[in-house]
Amino acid sequence: MIHLVVVSLIWAFSFGLIKRFLGGVDSTLVAAARLGLALLVFAPFLRLRGVAPRTLCALAGIGAVQFGLMYLAYIESFRYLRAYEAALFTITTPIFVTLFADALDRTFRTRALAAALLAVAGAAFVAVKSTDLKLTLAGLALVQFSNAAFAVGQVLYRRLRARETALRDRDVFAVLYAGAFAVAFTAMLFRDPSTALTTPQRWTLLYLGVLASGAGFFLWNVGATRVSAGALAVMNNAKVPLAVAVALLFFGEQASLPSLLASLAVLGAAVWLAERKK
Repeated sequence: MIHLVVVSLIWAFSFGLIKRFLGGVDSTLVAAARLGLALLVFAPFLRLRGVAPRTLCALAGIGAVQFGLMYLAYIESFRYLRAYEAALFTITTPIFVTLFADALDRTFRTRALAAALLAVAGAAFVAVKSTDLKLTLAGLALVQFSNAAFAVGQVLYRRLRARETALRDRDVFAVLYAGAFAVAFTAMLFRDPSTALTTPQRWTLLYLGVLASGAGFFLWNVGATRVSAGALAVMNNAKVPLAVAVALLFFGEQASLPSLLASLAVLGAAVWLAERKK
Protein backbone atom coordinates (compact mmCIF):
# COMPACT_ATOMS: atom_id res chain seq x y z
CA MET A 1 0.00 0.00 0.00
CA ILE A 2 2.87 2.41 0.77
CA HIS A 3 3.92 2.33 -2.91
CA LEU A 4 0.49 3.56 -3.98
CA VAL A 5 0.41 6.31 -1.35
CA VAL A 6 3.85 7.67 -2.34
CA VAL A 7 2.97 7.70 -6.03
CA SER A 8 -0.35 9.42 -5.35
CA LEU A 9 1.56 12.24 -3.63
CA ILE A 10 3.94 12.55 -6.60
CA TRP A 11 1.11 12.56 -9.11
CA ALA A 12 -0.83 15.19 -7.17
CA PHE A 13 1.63 17.81 -8.49
CA SER A 14 1.40 16.67 -12.10
CA PHE A 15 -1.98 18.22 -12.91
CA GLY A 16 -0.98 21.76 -11.98
CA LEU A 17 2.47 21.48 -13.55
CA ILE A 18 1.10 20.28 -16.88
CA LYS A 19 -1.53 22.99 -17.05
CA ARG A 20 0.75 25.84 -15.93
CA PHE A 21 3.92 25.04 -17.87
CA LEU A 22 2.91 22.68 -20.69
CA GLY A 23 -0.57 23.90 -21.58
CA GLY A 24 0.55 25.29 -24.94
CA VAL A 25 2.86 22.41 -25.89
CA ASP A 26 1.64 19.73 -28.29
CA SER A 27 0.26 16.80 -26.32
CA THR A 28 2.01 14.15 -28.44
CA LEU A 29 5.37 15.85 -27.83
CA VAL A 30 4.74 15.94 -24.07
CA ALA A 31 3.69 12.28 -24.03
CA ALA A 32 6.63 11.12 -26.15
CA ALA A 33 9.17 13.14 -24.13
CA ARG A 34 7.74 11.97 -20.83
CA LEU A 35 7.68 8.31 -21.81
CA GLY A 36 11.07 8.52 -23.50
CA LEU A 37 12.63 9.80 -20.28
CA ALA A 38 10.91 7.05 -18.32
CA LEU A 39 12.34 4.49 -20.75
CA LEU A 40 15.84 5.90 -20.28
CA VAL A 41 15.48 5.63 -16.51
CA PHE A 42 14.72 1.90 -16.64
CA ALA A 43 16.75 0.84 -19.68
CA PRO A 44 19.87 0.10 -17.55
CA PHE A 45 17.85 -2.35 -15.42
CA LEU A 46 16.58 -4.34 -18.42
CA ARG A 47 17.22 -8.08 -18.05
CA LEU A 48 15.47 -10.29 -20.60
CA ARG A 49 17.26 -13.61 -20.17
CA GLY A 50 14.71 -16.38 -19.85
CA VAL A 51 11.74 -14.16 -20.70
CA ALA A 52 9.58 -15.71 -23.42
CA PRO A 53 8.89 -13.64 -26.57
CA ARG A 54 5.16 -13.96 -25.91
CA THR A 55 5.62 -12.41 -22.47
CA LEU A 56 7.68 -9.56 -23.94
CA CYS A 57 4.93 -8.82 -26.45
CA ALA A 58 2.35 -8.87 -23.68
CA LEU A 59 4.41 -6.44 -21.59
CA ALA A 60 4.90 -4.08 -24.52
CA GLY A 61 1.19 -4.23 -25.29
CA ILE A 62 0.25 -3.48 -21.69
CA GLY A 63 2.60 -0.49 -21.68
CA ALA A 64 1.21 0.75 -24.99
CA VAL A 65 -2.30 0.82 -23.52
CA GLN A 66 -1.69 1.74 -19.88
CA PHE A 67 0.88 4.48 -20.51
CA GLY A 68 0.90 5.28 -24.24
CA LEU A 69 -2.80 5.60 -25.07
CA MET A 70 -3.55 6.87 -21.57
CA TYR A 71 -1.05 9.74 -21.83
CA LEU A 72 -2.06 10.79 -25.32
CA ALA A 73 -5.69 11.19 -24.24
CA TYR A 74 -4.92 12.58 -20.78
CA ILE A 75 -2.53 15.31 -21.92
CA GLU A 76 -4.74 16.24 -24.87
CA SER A 77 -7.61 16.84 -22.40
CA PHE A 78 -5.75 19.85 -20.98
CA ARG A 79 -6.62 21.70 -24.19
CA TYR A 80 -10.23 21.70 -22.99
CA LEU A 81 -10.01 21.45 -19.19
CA ARG A 82 -8.44 23.27 -16.28
CA ALA A 83 -6.05 21.33 -14.07
CA TYR A 84 -8.55 20.63 -11.29
CA GLU A 85 -11.17 19.54 -13.81
CA ALA A 86 -8.80 16.99 -15.33
CA ALA A 87 -8.06 15.68 -11.83
CA LEU A 88 -11.71 15.50 -10.82
CA PHE A 89 -12.78 13.67 -13.97
CA THR A 90 -10.44 10.80 -13.10
CA ILE A 91 -12.82 9.73 -10.31
CA THR A 92 -14.28 7.01 -12.54
CA THR A 93 -10.98 5.08 -12.76
CA PRO A 94 -11.85 2.77 -9.80
CA ILE A 95 -15.05 1.71 -11.53
CA PHE A 96 -13.11 0.77 -14.67
CA VAL A 97 -10.54 -1.16 -12.59
CA THR A 98 -13.16 -3.13 -10.68
CA LEU A 99 -15.45 -3.90 -13.60
CA PHE A 100 -12.63 -4.91 -15.93
CA ALA A 101 -11.10 -7.19 -13.29
CA ASP A 102 -14.49 -8.78 -12.68
CA ALA A 103 -15.07 -9.23 -16.40
CA LEU A 104 -11.79 -11.11 -16.81
CA ASP A 105 -12.45 -13.24 -13.73
CA ARG A 106 -16.06 -13.87 -14.79
CA THR A 107 -17.24 -12.94 -11.34
CA PHE A 108 -18.86 -10.08 -9.47
CA ARG A 109 -17.11 -8.91 -6.31
CA THR A 110 -19.70 -6.90 -4.46
CA ARG A 111 -17.30 -5.69 -1.76
CA ALA A 112 -14.70 -4.51 -4.28
CA LEU A 113 -17.31 -2.66 -6.31
CA ALA A 114 -18.73 -1.12 -3.13
CA ALA A 115 -15.25 0.11 -2.18
CA ALA A 116 -14.78 1.58 -5.65
CA LEU A 117 -18.15 3.33 -5.50
CA LEU A 118 -17.31 4.66 -2.05
CA ALA A 119 -14.03 6.01 -3.42
CA VAL A 120 -15.93 7.75 -6.21
CA ALA A 121 -18.25 9.26 -3.59
CA GLY A 122 -15.24 10.47 -1.63
CA ALA A 123 -13.71 12.17 -4.63
CA ALA A 124 -17.12 13.62 -5.52
CA PHE A 125 -17.03 15.63 -2.28
CA VAL A 126 -14.31 17.70 -3.91
CA ALA A 127 -15.98 17.79 -7.31
CA VAL A 128 -19.37 18.91 -6.00
CA LYS A 129 -18.35 21.23 -3.16
CA SER A 130 -15.21 22.91 -4.45
CA THR A 131 -16.08 23.97 -7.96
CA ASP A 132 -18.88 24.90 -10.29
CA LEU A 133 -17.82 22.78 -13.25
CA LYS A 134 -18.74 23.65 -16.81
CA LEU A 135 -18.32 20.35 -18.52
CA THR A 136 -16.49 20.25 -21.79
CA LEU A 137 -17.62 17.11 -23.57
CA ALA A 138 -14.41 16.72 -25.58
CA GLY A 139 -12.25 17.00 -22.47
CA LEU A 140 -14.52 14.71 -20.47
CA ALA A 141 -14.45 12.05 -23.19
CA LEU A 142 -10.66 12.19 -23.41
CA VAL A 143 -10.24 11.78 -19.65
CA GLN A 144 -12.65 8.83 -19.58
CA PHE A 145 -10.73 7.13 -22.37
CA SER A 146 -7.54 7.80 -20.41
CA ASN A 147 -9.09 6.34 -17.24
CA ALA A 148 -10.17 3.19 -19.07
CA ALA A 149 -6.74 2.67 -20.65
CA PHE A 150 -4.96 3.11 -17.31
CA ALA A 151 -7.37 0.71 -15.60
CA VAL A 152 -7.00 -1.98 -18.26
CA GLY A 153 -3.21 -1.81 -18.06
CA GLN A 154 -3.15 -2.11 -14.28
CA VAL A 155 -5.40 -5.15 -14.24
CA LEU A 156 -3.56 -6.89 -17.09
CA TYR A 157 -0.15 -6.30 -15.49
CA ARG A 158 -1.41 -7.59 -12.17
CA ARG A 159 -2.70 -10.75 -13.83
CA LEU A 160 0.47 -11.27 -15.87
CA ARG A 161 2.66 -10.98 -12.77
CA ALA A 162 0.43 -13.46 -10.97
CA ARG A 163 1.16 -15.99 -13.75
CA GLU A 164 4.82 -15.10 -14.30
CA THR A 165 6.00 -15.31 -10.72
CA ALA A 166 9.66 -15.60 -11.73
CA LEU A 167 9.69 -12.14 -13.32
CA ARG A 168 11.22 -9.22 -11.44
CA ASP A 169 9.44 -5.94 -12.04
CA ARG A 170 12.54 -3.80 -12.52
CA ASP A 171 14.03 -6.30 -15.01
CA VAL A 172 11.18 -5.94 -17.49
CA PHE A 173 9.57 -2.57 -16.81
CA ALA A 174 11.55 -0.89 -19.59
CA VAL A 175 9.61 -3.10 -22.01
CA LEU A 176 6.36 -1.47 -20.90
CA TYR A 177 7.84 1.98 -21.41
CA ALA A 178 9.18 0.94 -24.82
CA GLY A 179 5.69 -0.06 -25.93
CA ALA A 180 4.26 3.18 -24.58
CA PHE A 181 6.96 5.33 -26.19
CA ALA A 182 6.39 3.63 -29.56
CA VAL A 183 2.71 4.62 -29.46
CA ALA A 184 3.40 8.21 -28.38
CA PHE A 185 6.26 8.70 -30.84
CA THR A 186 4.15 7.37 -33.72
CA ALA A 187 1.36 9.78 -32.81
CA MET A 188 3.88 12.63 -32.67
CA LEU A 189 5.05 11.87 -36.22
CA PHE A 190 1.53 12.46 -37.49
CA ARG A 191 1.32 15.82 -35.66
CA ASP A 192 4.92 16.88 -36.41
CA PRO A 193 5.13 19.39 -33.52
CA SER A 194 7.82 22.07 -33.71
CA THR A 195 7.99 23.74 -30.30
CA ALA A 196 10.93 25.55 -28.71
CA LEU A 197 10.72 24.61 -25.05
CA THR A 198 11.55 27.11 -22.33
CA THR A 199 13.71 26.25 -19.33
CA PRO A 200 10.72 25.82 -16.96
CA GLN A 201 9.08 23.54 -19.52
CA ARG A 202 12.21 21.39 -19.76
CA TRP A 203 12.38 21.08 -15.97
CA THR A 204 8.69 20.18 -15.85
CA LEU A 205 9.17 17.46 -18.46
CA LEU A 206 12.16 16.16 -16.52
CA TYR A 207 10.07 15.91 -13.34
CA LEU A 208 7.18 14.27 -15.16
CA GLY A 209 9.34 11.85 -17.14
CA VAL A 210 11.85 10.74 -14.51
CA LEU A 211 9.83 10.96 -11.29
CA ALA A 212 6.10 10.95 -12.05
CA SER A 213 6.30 8.53 -14.99
CA GLY A 214 9.56 6.63 -14.60
CA ALA A 215 9.59 5.97 -10.86
CA GLY A 216 5.87 6.59 -10.37
CA PHE A 217 4.43 4.02 -12.74
CA PHE A 218 6.98 1.41 -11.66
CA LEU A 219 6.07 1.83 -7.99
CA TRP A 220 2.38 1.91 -8.86
CA ASN A 221 2.41 -1.34 -10.78
CA VAL A 222 4.54 -3.01 -8.10
CA GLY A 223 2.07 -1.82 -5.48
CA ALA A 224 -0.81 -3.06 -7.63
CA THR A 225 0.51 -6.62 -7.34
CA ARG A 226 0.53 -6.43 -3.52
CA VAL A 227 -2.99 -5.25 -2.73
CA SER A 228 -6.48 -6.51 -3.45
CA ALA A 229 -8.38 -5.43 -6.56
CA GLY A 230 -10.73 -3.37 -4.40
CA ALA A 231 -7.88 -1.51 -2.66
CA LEU A 232 -6.24 -0.86 -6.03
CA ALA A 233 -9.48 0.62 -7.31
CA VAL A 234 -9.74 2.85 -4.26
CA MET A 235 -6.17 4.14 -4.42
CA ASN A 236 -6.73 5.27 -8.00
CA ASN A 237 -8.77 8.11 -6.48
CA ALA A 238 -6.39 9.14 -3.70
CA LYS A 239 -4.70 11.57 -6.08
CA VAL A 240 -7.94 13.54 -6.58
CA PRO A 241 -8.24 15.24 -3.16
CA LEU A 242 -4.43 15.39 -3.01
CA ALA A 243 -4.35 17.21 -6.36
CA VAL A 244 -6.90 19.70 -5.05
CA ALA A 245 -4.77 20.19 -1.92
CA VAL A 246 -1.70 20.85 -4.08
CA ALA A 247 -3.68 23.29 -6.22
CA LEU A 248 -4.79 25.07 -3.06
CA LEU A 249 -1.35 25.25 -1.42
CA PHE A 250 1.05 25.58 -4.35
CA PHE A 251 -0.82 26.78 -7.44
CA GLY A 252 -3.12 29.37 -5.89
CA GLU A 253 -6.42 27.74 -6.87
CA GLN A 254 -9.61 27.81 -4.79
CA ALA A 255 -10.89 24.70 -2.96
CA SER A 256 -13.14 23.90 -0.01
CA LEU A 257 -11.03 22.62 2.91
CA PRO A 258 -13.97 20.89 4.69
CA SER A 259 -14.83 19.07 1.47
CA LEU A 260 -11.22 18.01 1.03
CA LEU A 261 -11.05 16.60 4.56
CA ALA A 262 -14.38 14.82 4.10
CA SER A 263 -13.10 13.33 0.85
CA LEU A 264 -9.96 11.98 2.52
CA ALA A 265 -12.05 10.48 5.34
CA VAL A 266 -14.35 8.66 2.90
CA LEU A 267 -11.36 7.41 0.90
CA GLY A 268 -9.87 6.02 4.11
CA ALA A 269 -13.12 4.20 4.80
CA ALA A 270 -13.07 2.80 1.27
CA VAL A 271 -9.53 1.44 1.76
CA TRP A 272 -10.66 -0.22 5.01
CA LEU A 273 -13.63 -1.78 3.23
CA ALA A 274 -11.49 -3.06 0.38
CA GLU A 275 -8.84 -4.60 2.66
CA ARG A 276 -11.21 -5.91 5.37
CA LYS A 277 -11.02 -9.65 5.93
CA LYS A 278 -13.94 -11.65 4.64
